[in-house]
Amino acid sequence: MDYEPINKIPVEKMKVRPNLTREAELVAGFDWVSLEKELQLEESVNYNLAYAAIDRHLKNQPDKVAMIWEGKSGEQEKYSFKDLALLTNKFANVLLGLGVKKGDRIFIFMARLPELYVAFFGGLKIGAVVGPLFSAFGPDPVRDRLADSGASLFITTPDLKARVEHIFKELPALKNIIIVNKNNRHPGSLGKDEISYETAMEKASPQLGKMASGKENHSIIHYTSGTTGKPKGAVHAHNALIQHYATGKWALDLHEDDIYWCTADPGWVTGTSYGMSAPWTNGVTQLVYEGGYKASMWYSLIEKYRVTVWYTAPTAIRMLMKAGEKIPAEHDLSTLRHICSVGEPLNPEAVVWGQRVFNQAIHDNWWQTETGAILIANYAFMSVRPGSMGRPTPGITPEIVDDTFNELPPGQEGNLAVRPGWPAMFRTYWNNKELYESRFKNGWYITGDRAKKDKDGYFWFIGRTDDVINTAGHLVGPFEVESALLEHPAVAEAGVIGKPDPLAMEVVKAFVALKDGFTPSDEIRRELMQFCRKKLAAASAPREIEFIDKLPKTRSGKIMRRLLKAKELGLPTGDTSTLEDD
Repeated sequence: MDYEPINKIPVEKMKVRPNLTREAELVAGFDWVSLEKELQLEESVNYNLAYAAIDRHLKNQPDKVAMIWEGKSGEQEKYSFKDLALLTNKFANVLLGLGVKKGDRIFIFMARLPELYVAFFGGLKIGAVVGPLFSAFGPDPVRDRLADSGASLFITTPDLKARVEHIFKELPALKNIIIVNKNNRHPGSLGKDEISYETAMEKASPQLGKMASGKENHSIIHYTSGTTGKPKGAVHAHNALIQHYATGKWALDLHEDDIYWCTADPGWVTGTSYGMSAPWTNGVTQLVYEGGYKASMWYSLIEKYRVTVWYTAPTAIRMLMKAGEKIPAEHDLSTLRHICSVGEPLNPEAVVWGQRVFNQAIHDNWWQTETGAILIANYAFMSVRPGSMGRPTPGITPEIVDDTFNELPPGQEGNLAVRPGWPAMFRTYWNNKELYESRFKNGWYITGDRAKKDKDGYFWFIGRTDDVINTAGHLVGPFEVESALLEHPAVAEAGVIGKPDPLAMEVVKAFVALKDGFTPSDEIRRELMQFCRKKLAAASAPREIEFIDKLPKTRSGKIMRRLLKAKELGLPTGDTSTLEDD
């Protein structure tokens, strides 16, 4: 890449956008209750994310454009807060008519269509627990999440239904399937006993009775990967909206006149916390683009819609870097005043590149599915230290602790831990209280990340303490991929690791031992890759497969992934005393 080395640009020359009002607000301090009053929320009346994000604006700006949607074929639609309020009321009534009750789990599996947002907030209005799913998922991740949560209702589109419909018979709790046929893209696609979204919405009333209310009512469930077992459902409460609102102001520097674009898919927590909740609780107009990544298209969208605040992922930034500087130079990107990233560490070179191409630093921040909101950030008004996670947001107390949970001094690497109790903190893992409680030690939430803190309070990410693979900001559990590989008739054993990659941070690499009668070949390698793509998702499927005779395992039979990683990177294997005998 043709970026200027980081050591040639002093930190103090990293351009930031001063915002003295916001800086004074942060310095002055705050409390969570004052934010509730700011949003005029009352526990038993309107404490609901849908109210704070949509209906609240009916008082002062009902006709303001909340969403500008551009479809993958260039279609454009605009929705005001009033439009969204009425549509979400109608969908809430559709759900009530189907017998959906407070606490029921409903899952949404579709691309970034306006109907996704209507279904999401409509479900929240009646107190349902909503689970958005990544639109690139294969049938196995969808089945696992619906089965674990006991989902009773599933909302999807005809093309995605065709990918997963064979799993429905394995989901006894699933009562209703709603099909969204956007602009009649798939005529004649409604199956037996399936419900047409368009027909149901046409019949539904736009008037809704009392909205479900309560800060501790469960709102959203996001499944997060681990090294063993199936993904775990991290459950959040409506109280999280307070922190989404606050960090939207503080970390993303959102103002009501902004045009905001978050590129994250709603199937991931960034796409809900900062692609739904934060912008609309702050009354901001946001762009939603149905299509995928393409450098020229992304720059065209920023220019066309005069985007002012842009939230994306480090992998996307590295892909834009790879595409070169000629393309952005051909577009008017002068409206951009604040750029943020999340999902994985943003390498210093990308910060420098953003300084040169966009005339401003790219501001990285840190949080997790479990934290629900940004906890550490590089603010718009503070000096950017390229490569750092930033400094804590108000109300958050992170520290670096050793393995016995004692605080470490600045400069020492250790476990990143946070004092629990912030509003967006997950409330449980679905049906797994024991695992949830294991994440809290000695008065700390243990994040599973390793980091260090400098003398000025900036945090610096080191890596994960487990084997979870971070590929392009998507956390992939090795167990899921290994399980998929083992379903193939040729596979005897499989071990999966994350292999360092300059664009995606890590890619999934599998080590596979074949059963007797099968011989390693390029053909079977391609077959296994395609098999995994169909069962999982493109990001979760192995990018590389290496055939080996036998996987390293402990005497108890556990695959020693660290040895596979050491083999891949050419590192010492360390202690192998627990390795099974040959």
